[in-house]
Amino acid sequence: MVNLQDVKNAREEISDIVHETPLLSSALLNAKAGRQIFLKAEHLQKTGSFKIRGAANAVKGAVRNGAQFITAASSGNHGQAVAYIAGTLGIPAVIVVPEDANRAKVGAIEAYGGRVEYCGFTSADRIPRAMQLAEENSGVYIPPYDHPHVIAGQGTVGLEILEQLPDVEVIVVPVGGGGLISGILTAVKAVKPEVRIIGVEPEAGNDTQLSLKSGKITAVSGNFSIADGLRTSQPGELTFPILQEHLDDLVLVTEEEIKSAMQFVIERTKQLIEPSAATAVAAVLAGRAGDQNQKIAIVLSGGNIDLLELRSCLPE
Repeated sequence: MVNLQDVKNAREEISDIVHETPLLSSALLNAKAGRQIFLKAEHLQKTGSFKIRGAANAVKGAVRNGAQFITAASSGNHGQAVAYIAGTLGIPAVIVVPEDANRAKVGAIEAYGGRVEYCGFTSADRIPRAMQLAEENSGVYIPPYDHPHVIAGQGTVGLEILEQLPDVEVIVVPVGGGGLISGILTAVKAVKPEVRIIGVEPEAGNDTQLSLKSGKITAVSGNFSIADGLRTSQPGELTFPILQEHLDDLVLVTEEEIKSAMQFVIERTKQLIEPSAATAVAAVLAGRAGDQNQKIAIVLSGGNIDLLELRSCLPE
């Protein structure tokens, strides 16, 4: 299992690549939530999301071990991050995306130097193809969350929050496959175990909630939430045990709550975030995460959104 030293090592490994993103605050957000809120601005991170942290740690590790070719299966932030870091290191990368992949995200992958291959419509289609390409080219496949170097890289978000806000009491984190929150749990619970860490999932994709309730990894199908970065069918084999051991709570938000939170953040803080990031804000605004008078850090996980689709992510 990933530990605190792994996260510290990852921080050193990726320090020349990633930004230390700021903590933002908004008096209007504090007033609406009835809580003292700080926004960890990972939407301002390189490639537009926290994903570059884990991708940089994993890809640099693979290259150090001799990899000359990298693949990933992703239609979004992970694919962009892997393409970026591979290009930075001068290593060719192929990102396998679904046939209906968002044009803006595909364009970003290509702009970062990645080659795009289309395959099927689900991760069950994409992942085997990406792994096949890696094997055929003596390369390395980089999974989006279920990898120790990826988890450790994402955990650096937690270390930064503790340094930037030493008296933080609650950290609220969007949950998809669990790479981000398991990394944050690993770092924060080792340094300051009294900090409560709360995960947030869309009601339309509650695989982690169902898994925690059943005590075993439980898959869901038909996750059509607007929070497309959280559309995983189940938590990871490596991430799930970390959540079982350390997670303080996991709450759900509706699609309308996500849309309303996204609109509030864009209008009142002037920060362009994606729906996945808005889930954590939605949970706090709904009163499901953190108590009054507590200092709460919300991880704004990303800001990659196709502007042509922005209207559909806002309330009617």
